[in-house]
Amino acid sequence: MTVTIWVDADALPSVLKDYMIKIARKREVPTVFVSNKTITVPSHPLFQSVQVDLGADLADAYIVEQAQVGDLAITQDVPLADLLVSKGVSVINLRGEAFTPTNMKGRLAVRDFMTDLRNAGIQTKGPKPFDDKQKQAFMNGFDKALTQCLK
Repeated sequence: MTVTIWVDADALPSVLKDYMIKIARKREVPTVFVSNKTITVPSHPLFQSVQVDLGADLADAYIVEQAQVGDLAITQDVPLADLLVSKGVSVINLRGEAFTPTNMKGRLAVRDFMTDLRNAGIQTKGPKPFDDKQKQAFMNGFDKALTQCLK
């Protein structure tokens, strides 16, 4: 079975992109970066950049349509993660945390609650700044998830 890495690349820190490319090249795993803007990837058969039209959830729809059981996806988008997990795709976020059938309901509930607060005009804090600790957490989570997919 061939594993493909699908990256929801709209808000992807370049340091994580570089790391994924390094590991995907080393492990010879096809990797597709999907975004509504141009994403530069190495000129190599393993790497592809797909630019979708501007519009709500077009990158998400493309990833859901293309990803297969056993693939790995990287996204911060909780509803996208839910669709992919229910399809049998392994999913992690930019902090290296896995989305699973067990934790999806809770993650969706928190996401919806925070959206409701923001819609009501309540100021909420965004995610913590991306630092070396977060980078290392992603690397660990990515390595673990990719290893599991390749078994």
